[in-house]
Amino acid sequence: MNIFKKKQQDNEGLNIIIVGCGKVGSTLVSRLCEEGHNITVIDKNKDVVHDICETYDVLGIVGNGSSYKVQMDAGIENTNLIIAVTDSDELNILCCTMAKKVGKCSTIARVRNPDYSEELHYLREKLELSIILNPELETANEIARLLKFPSALSINAFARGQVEMITFKIPENNMICGMHLYELQQEFPFQVLICAVERDGELTIPNGSYVLEAGDVVSYVSTVKNAHSFFKKIGLKTHRVSNSFIVGGGRTSYYLAKQLIDMGIDVKIVERDVARCEELSLLLDKAMIICGDGSDEKLLAREGFFEAESFIPLTGMDEENILLTLHAKRSPNTKVITKVNRITFNNVIDSLELGSVVYPKYITAEAIIAYVRAKKNSIGSNVETLYHIFADRAEAIEFKIQSGSPVVGVPLKELRLKKNLLVACITRSGRVIIPGGNDSIAVGDRVVVVTMESGFKDVADILIED
Repeated sequence: MNIFKKKQQDNEGLNIIIVGCGKVGSTLVSRLCEEGHNITVIDKNKDVVHDICETYDVLGIVGNGSSYKVQMDAGIENTNLIIAVTDSDELNILCCTMAKKVGKCSTIARVRNPDYSEELHYLREKLELSIILNPELETANEIARLLKFPSALSINAFARGQVEMITFKIPENNMICGMHLYELQQEFPFQVLICAVERDGELTIPNGSYVLEAGDVVSYVSTVKNAHSFFKKIGLKTHRVSNSFIVGGGRTSYYLAKQLIDMGIDVKIVERDVARCEELSLLLDKAMIICGDGSDEKLLAREGFFEAESFIPLTGMDEENILLTLHAKRSPNTKVITKVNRITFNNVIDSLELGSVVYPKYITAEAIIAYVRAKKNSIGSNVETLYHIFADRAEAIEFKIQSGSPVVGVPLKELRLKKNLLVACITRSGRVIIPGGNDSIAVGDRVVVVTMESGFKDVADILIED
């Protein structure tokens, strides 16, 4: 067994073991190292472990992550959290089960097989797993939300779905062009709060004097009902699509098609593998399964590609997904959503103006980071939800407020808040509040904060330190 040593001394972060150094595993290593935790990676591939240890300040072990000896060598007895993200669902579950027997750590397993999708709650409860993650299912959930609201570039949910942060691009000659944000608040009687604006590559958390312009990429927070009212008022589409054209028949396509069919949306899937087409035909009897090459222009045209209201390329190749998206954008009325697995070349991807882009690895990493921050928080609050927005330049964090927090009972205008930060929403006993300066936070509230800083673990982090 090979062990690659750390380069530096341990810090004050949590001790975390990551089993599996593929795309998700390496993303987690990068993110959790940035968060200041002590990381140990385990993988059977010596070269992969060596490369990660050369890039990051981690301990690397070559071996089977479910092995008692390997886990002991990795320090499982002093570990706070083990995350199993190998390609095998069964191995991930076994890694976590072994860790629970050997150590006293929390456990997170990636489980992707649709055969287990209906049993995730049972597995988590009976095996005492802290979290079970299914990136393909979560990706499908995100795409389905966008197809309900096609004018949006992205939609992030908070407060168990009561609140949404919606990002869109302001069209030319739209009625809100030239408006100050304080005028926007006066113009619309329903509660909507603009919390971030990107213009010419520069991100701003704006105040009331900020003036909106055509081409701005804007994120706002509101309830689902008010989000639709706002879009309708400013002349953007609010109705969901009626049909969807999907290229690629993998797990994400299956999960997505199943949801869309339940929503009453017609689905076509193009998949080149004959055996997978037969399998999908049995699993999705109400979808049209087309066996063929999704990159064949003639096939796409023949099957009604340009008549589709939405188009989602979900192949395993980013390059193919991006090319198909660029092809689909020739039809301006089609809602296009692109899945991108890699998280490098963000500037190149942004410059292509693909529209809605989903990153499965981001979805997985954000859920884990939110959990890790919650484990390391102080007594005043708990991190419930976390999203990295605008290509990682800002975070939207949902805190659940507990007793003892220094922000409780103080009007927001009297709190010494850090710069480039906004308290965007308060949810209290099922009621959503878009806060003003006279509003205050109470114990039990769920509070959404948008900040251009990173690493907030407690709601007290929004305050300037004395």
